[in-house]
Amino acid sequence: MPHTKIRFNAQEALVCAMVLMSASDQQMSDAELGMMARLVRELPVFDGFLPEEIETVTESCLTLLRQNDGLDRACALIRDTLPPRLRETAYLLACEVAAADGDATQEELRFLQDFRIGLDIDRLIAGAIERAAKARYQIV
Repeated sequence: MPHTKIRFNAQEALVCAMVLMSASDQQMSDAELGMMARLVRELPVFDGFLPEEIETVTESCLTLLRQNDGLDRACALIRDTLPPRLRETAYLLACEVAAADGDATQEELRFLQDFRIGLDIDRLIAGAIERAAKARYQIV
């Protein structure tokens, strides 16, 4: 399959991070899609981004994933689009989506590890982000 040239702005790259996380286990659950929509509506980083744009970005990400080395290309695209401070935000958003439907699967955990490395996020910072996301979704 030929490479499709995809470019994202920072907000689209952040949405792509969530889509990659959701698609990492081959199924995008309703809980994950709902979490993505909620995060886009509520977080200041998405000010001005319309929730209906999620679908367009999702299609672009899934097109990228269907290509040879698509996941690596998607991670590089996110890394190259985002300044370092927003790379941590991208990782946080991926963790939030992973936490949306309960315990993370092995595929999701493997994706998070590869994503952390691809974004060049320090292991200790990533661990703190993961723990914070997990703590937010504890139940009594």
